[in-house]
Amino acid sequence: MIKNLTFLLLFCFLFSCKTETSRAPIDKKAIIDSTITAFQKTLLEQQIDSVFKKYHFNGSVAVFKDSLQLYEKENGFSDFKRKTRIDSNTIFAIGSVSKQFTAVMVLLQMEQGKLNITDKVSKYLKEFQTKEYENITIHQLLNHTSGLNMLGGKLMFKSGSNFFYSNDGFNALGKIVETVSGKSYDINAQELFKKVGMNHSSTGNIFKGTHFASAYLGNGSKHEEVPNMPKRLGGKEIGTPAGGILSTIQDLHIWNNALYGGKILKPETLKQFMAQSAERHHPIFGKMGYAYGIMLNIGKPTSYFHSGYVKGSPSLNIYYPETRTSVIILSNIADEEKGKSLIFKPHIEIKKITDHLENTINQLKAPAVLDKN
Repeated sequence: MIKNLTFLLLFCFLFSCKTETSRAPIDKKAIIDSTITAFQKTLLEQQIDSVFKKYHFNGSVAVFKDSLQLYEKENGFSDFKRKTRIDSNTIFAIGSVSKQFTAVMVLLQMEQGKLNITDKVSKYLKEFQTKEYENITIHQLLNHTSGLNMLGGKLMFKSGSNFFYSNDGFNALGKIVETVSGKSYDINAQELFKKVGMNHSSTGNIFKGTHFASAYLGNGSKHEEVPNMPKRLGGKEIGTPAGGILSTIQDLHIWNNALYGGKILKPETLKQFMAQSAERHHPIFGKMGYAYGIMLNIGKPTSYFHSGYVKGSPSLNIYYPETRTSVIILSNIADEEKGKSLIFKPHIEIKKITDHLENTINQLKAPAVLDKN
């Protein structure tokens, strides 16, 4: 609070200064922006560094505003046995952060006229040609309102009437992409990564690179490696469209800027992607809006985000559109005995830090819109 108060006082001082008529005009907006950026960097460094220290966080955290890096830190090991250090090139399993990629692939097929999100899934997949599933639409799979839990099982509720998070629903979306495109999900993903410039991203199925962060259960002193990573991500337990993508801090930053900057989807399609169409009571983050493979803050600040978890690999990707800021948190170890609420404690605290900072910045910038001097 003291740091934020100092920030506020300095900002108000800068903003209230009047340019003397005898001097050349001063670009107050530029001064304000540079002051804000300087304090953002300072606050982020102090507060996120304390999260690293408090939880002995093994992973990577970065904050970017457009192309400007405000914060980045790596700590710990990508391979505990070989003592390989995590760095900016380390590739992590991102779990359900993968869902937004699947959603975008579906929408890209829609833009090509190969499907419509209002279509019934049974039009494309035989598994849905049953009385139980006949009314499920692509839209309902995208926002988890289909009622589907496990494919082949009884629906949790009438399709479209409630929310239930379903990995099998997103894996079905991946099959639809394959059906209408005539290409595997892996190839569709690789084409998307190439288009965006995500040169270090892949699906677990076809990963052949280096710098992969092996996943571990336990803690820094006592742990066991999760076997068959990253190939296991493509198995029935998870499924690549639901949680099988691998990426890096830099690639997810590139993705956020391209996606929300309108470089992947057409404007109207992007609006559909971001529009809240359901509500989720997240076990870790609480009450959230849900769109297509992304969650939304209810209230301020406006943000689009998604968490991810596959054994040993908790992740969080956040984008704040008002300031065009990305916050990316990737890790490769989790103590499951403590439960997910504790596994995600660092992610929760960092999100609270950046949410608060976003609100502060937006409040401070508001008077600048009215000031014409």
